[in-house]
Amino acid sequence: MLFYAVLAVFLASAQGKFYSDCGSKLATIQKVAVSGCSENAKECILKRNTNVTINLEFTPEKDIKSVETEVHGVIMNLPVPFPLPQPDACKDTGLTCPLKAGQSVSYKSTLPVLKSYPKVTVDVKWELKNENDEDLICILIPAKIN
Repeated sequence: MLFYAVLAVFLASAQGKFYSDCGSKLATIQKVAVSGCSENAKECILKRNTNVTINLEFTPEKDIKSVETEVHGVIMNLPVPFPLPQPDACKDTGLTCPLKAGQSVSYKSTLPVLKSYPKVTVDVKWELKNENDEDLICILIPAKIN
C-alpha cells in the first residue's frame, strides 16, 4: 500500500507544470504559456538576442483599476529587474482596464532577451500588480539563458 502511495506522489510531481505560483492573491490562473517552452519542461530555454512571449489567462477575484507588470530574474535569491518596454499591463497586452471581478481575461507580453544578458540559470519572476501594489498574479519560471 505504501508503495502505491509513493508511486502516486511521484507521478503527480512528474507531471507538474513548468511554472510555480509564487503568491497570486487577487486572481486565479487558468493558463500560462511561454513561447518555446513546453508545458512539461523542467526549465525554459531563453535564447539571447530574441524575444520571448508570455500568455496568461486569469480571472480577477475583485475589480481592478490598473495593472503593472514587474519581471525579475532571481539568481541565488537576489531579484534583478528585467527592463520592460511597456510596464503598464493595460496597454498593448490584451487587457482592458478596469478589470471586472469574475471575468476571465487574457494577457500577452513580449520580453526581449538581450544579447548582453549572461548565460545563466535563472528563475524568472513575473508579476501583475494592481493599483495598490498587490499581486494579482505571481509566477516563477525556471529558465536558462543561452
